[in-house]
Amino acid sequence: MADEPVRTRGTLLHFVEGTIVHAGPHLHVDSHPLHTHSFFEVALVIGGEGVHHSQAGRQRLEPGDAILLRPGVWHEYEQCVNLEVYNCCFSADLVRRELAWTREDPLLGYLLWTGPFSEQRRGVLSTHLDGDTFIEARRHLDGLRSLRGRPLGLHRGDLIGWLSLYLSCLARKVAEGDDLRAQTHPAVLDAMRLLEADPARPWTLTDLAQALHLAPGYLVRLFKSATGMPPMAYLSRHRVELAAVQLLHTDLPVSRIGESVGWPDQNYFARRFKSHFGLSASTYRQRFNTPKLSPSGS
Repeated sequence: MADEPVRTRGTLLHFVEGTIVHAGPHLHVDSHPLHTHSFFEVALVIGGEGVHHSQAGRQRLEPGDAILLRPGVWHEYEQCVNLEVYNCCFSADLVRRELAWTREDPLLGYLLWTGPFSEQRRGVLSTHLDGDTFIEARRHLDGLRSLRGRPLGLHRGDLIGWLSLYLSCLARKVAEGDDLRAQTHPAVLDAMRLLEADPARPWTLTDLAQALHLAPGYLVRLFKSATGMPPMAYLSRHRVELAAVQLLHTDLPVSRIGESVGWPDQNYFARRFKSHFGLSASTYRQRFNTPKLSPSGS
């Protein structure tokens, strides 16, 4: 990947500075080693076969399978027989800024924000594309790939446009058979923003409900209807992602990281982190070892 805008430090994949989106095919003949990444990734299988192993378990792959992984998720490919994967990678900052509107879209909000956390998916969301959807997805990926090497300042809108089309295509397929077409209640979106804006606060359901001027039970029903989980579970998922970023990019002690994301009790932090990633915080840092940066680093 020397000529691509994706670089490797240890077992962490990250973007070259200035990159926000990248798409390109990769061939895995035997296996692809365990790694994690600092961006969102959608892997679309376009040929061959293999097994995808992540913290959500193992999945046998065939053409048409698509897997979305949130930042910090670890994964690898095993038992590959000419497994060809069309990867689409996009930065978390892009999702939080230019694509922030997706949170309020029933389908895209589920694909990017809540679906990968619900039903014990641990940041991984899978689907399978039928023939027509597969062709449409390839067209959007090729559009993204055609912009490779073009100046970001001149083509930012094109990149975001092609990416939005691709994600919409996936989101429609994920939503088939699920009741995701109702608009998310504004209180749920406000609750997400409040929790994400101050994750270190010792939130309780009562505090959150009072901030939104709602009864706690009603807020839980709204939140579970929209996301499949109660608000405090959503906060836990957000906290472990924040902790993973710090484990990968800083040399802060594990106890300090737990405190910074809202879990001052080190034992409780350890249980929550391992429940999500399947690894202890220390093991996660050691396994995906990278040159550690100061807390003020990227």
